[in-house]
Amino acid sequence: MFNPYSVRTLHVSPRHTPSSTVQAIEIMKLVYNGFHYSTGRYGLVLDGVLITVLVFALTRLALALRVGGEADWTIETFAGVAALGLGYDLTIALLMTLPFGLWLTLLPERWTWFRTTSLLMGLAVAIGFFALLFNAAAEWLFWGEFSSRFNFIAVDYLIYTNEVIGNIRESYPAGWILGGIGGLALLGAGAAYPRMVRRLTSAAPLPVRLTEFAVHALLAFGLLVVVSGDAREGLQNAYARELAGNGPFEFVRAFKNNELEYARFYRTLPEETVYTRLREEMLLTGGESLSADLHDLRYRVTAQGPELRPNVVVVMLESMSADFMATFGNPRHLTPTLDRLTGESLFFSRTFAAGTRTVRGLEALTLALPPTPGNAIVRRPQNQHLFSLASVFNAKGYASAFLYGGYGYFDNMNAFFGDNGYTVIDRLAVDPGNIHHETIWGIADEDLYTQALETFDAYQVAGQPFFAHLMTTSNHRPYTYPEDRIDIPSKTGRDGAVKYADWALGDFLQRAAGHPWFDNTVFVIVADHQASAAGKTDLPLARYRIPLLIYAPKLIPPERNDRLIAQMDIAPTLLGLLHWSYDSKFIGHDVNRLPPGQEHALISTYQTVGYLEHDRLIILEPGQRVRAEAVNWDTLTTRPITADPDAVEEAISIYQGASLAFKTGLLGEISAAQ
Repeated sequence: MFNPYSVRTLHVSPRHTPSSTVQAIEIMKLVYNGFHYSTGRYGLVLDGVLITVLVFALTRLALALRVGGEADWTIETFAGVAALGLGYDLTIALLMTLPFGLWLTLLPERWTWFRTTSLLMGLAVAIGFFALLFNAAAEWLFWGEFSSRFNFIAVDYLIYTNEVIGNIRESYPAGWILGGIGGLALLGAGAAYPRMVRRLTSAAPLPVRLTEFAVHALLAFGLLVVVSGDAREGLQNAYARELAGNGPFEFVRAFKNNELEYARFYRTLPEETVYTRLREEMLLTGGESLSADLHDLRYRVTAQGPELRPNVVVVMLESMSADFMATFGNPRHLTPTLDRLTGESLFFSRTFAAGTRTVRGLEALTLALPPTPGNAIVRRPQNQHLFSLASVFNAKGYASAFLYGGYGYFDNMNAFFGDNGYTVIDRLAVDPGNIHHETIWGIADEDLYTQALETFDAYQVAGQPFFAHLMTTSNHRPYTYPEDRIDIPSKTGRDGAVKYADWALGDFLQRAAGHPWFDNTVFVIVADHQASAAGKTDLPLARYRIPLLIYAPKLIPPERNDRLIAQMDIAPTLLGLLHWSYDSKFIGHDVNRLPPGQEHALISTYQTVGYLEHDRLIILEPGQRVRAEAVNWDTLTTRPITADPDAVEEAISIYQGASLAFKTGLLGEISAAQ
C-alpha cells in the first residue's frame, strides 16, 4: 500500500550546491516541466476549483429539471444559461479557493511532511465538501419556497436565524439532511486523501508558488470585474435568468444591494416634474390640495354621504392566493368560506398585491403607498410617525390595534406599528392556555382570533370604537395546524394549510356573530401576498392577484366590483365606503371615486417595480432600464411592446415621488397646527 511518508521527492540540496547553480537548476525545472507544478501542490487548488464548478453545475441541472418546460427551453436559451452559469460558477470557485491557495503558497515545504498537516488538510477538504453540498441543498430548498436563487430574502433571514432555523427543523428532516451531507463529505474527503497527500508533498519552490497564486488571484478578480449581475438580463424568461445565476454570487449581490436608492439606480425625472405629477395623481379622486407648495402633499377628502362609524377589522391572511379559490377556478375546494363570502360581501375581483412578502402588504394597506424599491418601509430607519390608516381612525376617536400571531419583532413589525398609532398585541400577549397549536412562526389562526375576540370585547365594554389589523401565520411552512379541524391531515402540504386558514376564518366570523359589536363591524378580508411569485416574466400578473372582500352584513350590501384595485387603494376605498371626510397624504385612491379608466395597480419584486394600467404594464429596473408589456386580461399573461412615453413618465413620477417623499420626511403625520 502506498505510504506517502516513506517517499521523498529527489531534489538537489542547496547546502551542497552554489547558489547560482541552485537558481539555474530551479529555472531549468520551471522551463522544462512547464505545467508540472500545476499538478503539484497548487494542483490541490485546481482540484478545488473543478469540484466546486462541478457541484454548482449539477445544482443548476437539478434546478433546471425541477423547472422543466416553464423555462421555455430553446437551444439559444440553454446555451445562454450554460455559458453565463459557467462564468458565475468559475468566478465564485476561484474566489472561494483563494484563501486555500494563499495558505498552500505560504506553507513551508518541510511542514508538508508532517502528519498533522495532512490531517488538517483532510479536515479542510471535508469541510469544503460539506459547504458545497450544504449550499446545494439550501439552494434546492430555497428554490422550492421562492423559485429563485438566493436573494434579499436569504439576506433578511440572517437577521432572524431563530425563526429560520426553527422553520427548517419543523418543515424538513434536518437531522437526516445534515447527516447525509456530512456522510457524503467524509466519503469525498476519504477518496481524495491519497491524491491530496501526493500533491501536498510535491516539491514546489516559493517563487513558483507565488507565481501560481498571482495568476489565480488575477483570474479571480478579473472575472469578478467582467461578470456582473446584469449579464443575465438578455435572457427573456425569468426562470432561465435565475438558473443562469449562482447562489453564493447572488447572495453577496443581494447583501450589497439590500438598500436601493431610487435616484441612483432607476430612471428619474426633474424633481419639480415629479412633485407636480405626484400631486395630480393624489388628487385624481377630487381631493382638494391644502397648500400651493409642491412639497406639501396634504389634501382634503370630502365625504359624499352621511358618515358611518362602525368598528373595522382588517384580517390579512398569510399567502392566500386568489388561485386557491373556486371563484377563480381552483377545483380542489380549499376555500369554502372565502368562496361563500364572495356572494355575501363587497367582492373586488381584480385586486393585486403590492409585492411578494408580508411587509409589502402591511406597508401598502397601512400607509397607502406604492412599493418603492428596496426594503419595505416597515423595515427601514426613520419610519416613525408617518401618516397611516391608524392616523385617520385615531383622529376620529377610535382605538387602533395590530394583532399578530407571531413575535412582532420579526420584520420590525412591533416597532413600526407601535410608532405609527397602533397598540401592538403579539404572541407574547396570548394566554398559553388559549393556544391549541403553534409553530416557530406563530400560533394557530384560531388562537389569534380568540385573542382578537377578547380584545374587541374589552373595547366594547369600555364603549370604545375600534380599528384592528390582524395578521395570520398558519398558511406558512411547515403547514401544520390543530388536528380534526379539516379533512386534510396536518403537515401534508400547502393545500391543508390553505383549507385550515379558510376554516379558521369561517370559525372566527361565526363566533364573532355572537358578540354585541358584530352588527356594527366591517370586516376587510385580504391577503398579504400570493403563495408564490414565480413565473416566466419578472412580474407575472397571475402571481399578484389576491382576494379582497369587505364583509358587513348589516352595513354594506353584497356586490361584485370588477374595477382594478391595488393594495395601496384599500385604505382610501374603505374610508370612502364609510363616507369619511379627512385630511390625507395617501397616494392610493378610493377606486369608487376614480374616473373610469384611471385605475392602476403598482406591483413589485425587491428590485423590479411595475405600473399596471389599462392593458399595459410599465416595468422599471435598476440600471435606468424601462420596459413595457401588453397585458392579456383573460390569461393574465404579457408580451413585450414599445413603451408609451406618457405612461413611463407617470410610472416614474409615482415611484420616484414616493421615494423622495419618504426620504425627505414629507409623509409624516398631519398635525393640528398644519
